[in-house]
Amino acid sequence: MLLNLIQLLAPADLERWLNYPGLELWKFLDLGIFLAVAVFLLKRRMKDALEARRESIKSELLKAQKERDEAIAQLAAAEALLARLDSDVAALRGEARKEAELERQRLRAATDAELEKLRLGARKDIERAGKIARQELRRFLAMRSVQLARESVIRDLRPEDDVRLIASNIAELREGRI
Repeated sequence: MLLNLIQLLAPADLERWLNYPGLELWKFLDLGIFLAVAVFLLKRRMKDALEARRESIKSELLKAQKERDEAIAQLAAAEALLARLDSDVAALRGEARKEAELERQRLRAATDAELEKLRLGARKDIERAGKIARQELRRFLAMRSVQLARESVIRDLRPEDDVRLIASNIAELREGRI
């Protein structure tokens, strides 16, 4: 290829290009040889380094893909939890309402039972107080009756009735009836 290029150029043009100041052909040949030796010597190391770098990039890409898939799965789980959150909150509110209503009913039943106990206790206390009051009233009436009878006897008793009663009591004592 280089030869074809050289043949195409005229000899005068060729000489002008070859002697162009700062562009001598030997510099290019020297550079070419240096690059060929450098490539030959470093080819193996460069290949190994590039392959190692390629493998590390590949493993990092696989790791990143795996982390991305895990993150997507976690995101889906979190979104599912958030979607269920509203229904769970509504269910908890409904359950709380039911429990509150049951507690209200239980308290109402307990209050009614306690009121009934208090009514029965009050009724028993009233009956007991009534019995005691009747007994006290009977005792009072009996004592008052005795007192009134005594006053009546004292007021209505004449001395001759007194003598007759004493005589009758003495006669009964003698007969042994008393």
